[in-house]
Amino acid sequence: MSKIAFKAESKRLLEMMINSIYTQREIFLRELISNASDAIDKIYYKALTDDSLVFNKDNYFIKITADKSSRTLTITDTGIGMTREELENNLGVIAKSGSLAFKQENEAKEGHNIIGQFGVGFYSAFMVADKVVVTSRALGSSEAYRWESEGAEGYTIEPAAKEEIGTEIVMTIKPNTEDDQYDEFLEPYRLKAIVKKYSDFIRYPIKMDFETQKPKEGADNEFDQVIEEQTVNSMVPIWRKNKSELTDADYENFYFEKRYGFDKPIKHIHISADGAVVYNAILFIPERTPFDYYTKEYEKGLELYSNGVLIMDKCADLLPDYFSFVKGMVDSEDLSLNISRELLQHDRQLKLIAKNIKNKIKSSLISLLKDEREQYEQFYESFGRQLKFGVYGDYGMHKDDLQDLLLFYSSTEKKLVSLDEYVSRMPEDQKFIYYATGGSIDRIEKLPQTEIVADKGYEMLYFTDDIDEFAIKALNTYKDKSFKSVSSGDLGIEADEKDKADDAEENGTKELFEGMKAILEGKVKSVKASKRLKSHPVCLSAEGEVSIEMEKILKAMPNGQDVQADKVLEINVNHEVFNTLKSAQAADPEKLKLYTNLLYNQALLIEGLPIQDPVAFTNDICKVMV
Repeated sequence: MSKIAFKAESKRLLEMMINSIYTQREIFLRELISNASDAIDKIYYKALTDDSLVFNKDNYFIKITADKSSRTLTITDTGIGMTREELENNLGVIAKSGSLAFKQENEAKEGHNIIGQFGVGFYSAFMVADKVVVTSRALGSSEAYRWESEGAEGYTIEPAAKEEIGTEIVMTIKPNTEDDQYDEFLEPYRLKAIVKKYSDFIRYPIKMDFETQKPKEGADNEFDQVIEEQTVNSMVPIWRKNKSELTDADYENFYFEKRYGFDKPIKHIHISADGAVVYNAILFIPERTPFDYYTKEYEKGLELYSNGVLIMDKCADLLPDYFSFVKGMVDSEDLSLNISRELLQHDRQLKLIAKNIKNKIKSSLISLLKDEREQYEQFYESFGRQLKFGVYGDYGMHKDDLQDLLLFYSSTEKKLVSLDEYVSRMPEDQKFIYYATGGSIDRIEKLPQTEIVADKGYEMLYFTDDIDEFAIKALNTYKDKSFKSVSSGDLGIEADEKDKADDAEENGTKELFEGMKAILEGKVKSVKASKRLKSHPVCLSAEGEVSIEMEKILKAMPNGQDVQADKVLEINVNHEVFNTLKSAQAADPEKLKLYTNLLYNQALLIEGLPIQDPVAFTNDICKVMV
């Protein structure tokens, strides 16, 4: 029989489809299984309007058979089959979709959804096969036909014998090459893994034969090798079941089966949306961070299904970065896919789903915070840092979504508190939300700058994470209350101390402080009488947007940014050290220089900043001792 050239396009078009459209060879199995599922669905659609046709789901299945000796892989379905004309039109014309035409003709009917749209999935078989033979017998026909092709050169069609209605595809798998191992597509367990990955939720049984051992009758420890047929797909996905049918254990088992993590999820979210866009989703909030979570190697995203067929392993567009810890899946009929069904076209439906998912995650976390505080704090220990990065990132544009999820350690409550809880306890005369920064809670509690705020009885938030102050700067205010660092220039509570400081400067202290500033030239912006110190002799404060803690963090970054805070050396005019400074100013300029450098270096140590010249510092201490 003479070969028929492909009616559509050229040899180059088929080569492009085989070599360029699909990124992974294993996709071919997903495409052929989807086509087989469509063929069975078409019988279901026919049965809706044809009373003589009874659709019994138990009679329909897909069978995969691998034969290593002949290097053939066979996929058989019990679907609607194809006539000679349909073989000619659907397989002989590249990019013509019989499924799409059928879908358009039957779009008003309720029932199963046809998966195929583009008419190119079948040709993915040529990524792994040298030859493809399709034998099909259509519903209502007594004749069968065989379509055969070895690629772009063309195909043949001839009558064939086939007892059952349906389609059989036999692929002759390519031989191995130095770079490519095609044998994997003849290994039953590898094929099963591909089915589980992409087609686990195809609604019809996908059957395969496996060799297994069966004990011999009447013989101990002896076994026969037998062939056992198994259904390898789950068929009914958990997300299409009613929530009332499912238990926490069901969701946890799904989490483990899909290998979303090795921990136990803290919370699950089951969404069944039927509005502007129709989709189902199951989302999980993990208990612990993956080992690579805060690295460039970590990939965020949800599994994306279209009608139960896996399209993408990780669809990053469904999650904002600040919720990148969420695991799970989304299944929708409404997504616009590209021709290979591997990538999404960014459209309105996708954006609607992503927005809805973001809101669901946020409301679930708020609920967890209010009703299951211990579990939320466990979650926050793992992923609170990510929420803070979300507040700081994109110039603070997401702060409204995240501010109510933040927790910080409280100086008065001695535990983590939310911003809402802090503000609800603020006295009427308190103007600001006060915070102190440092490497640890213990270190912060010893800071001299906290004294005046603590004496006023005001609560402070302790920032121990390097992102904390950056996030708060982006947040700027919470419920109309501004944030104020205890190390900032003006705390808004120093009225009594201000009078003392002003008196000190009027009593000739201004000249002393100007002299000390000259000694520390370039190191501090000014030296002044402190309005905040009670028992400590000295501290550093900062003016402007860059705090001392922010300076430390920025300098520690790999690019070594030379960022400097505008530091102010504050002297406690009620401390004995102040009198010593005044005496040195009057009697011994060299001692004033010695004391000034000592006090400055002490202030650096209190802040956790490095001393520029440790040798000079120790020599200065020795001079005082002598």
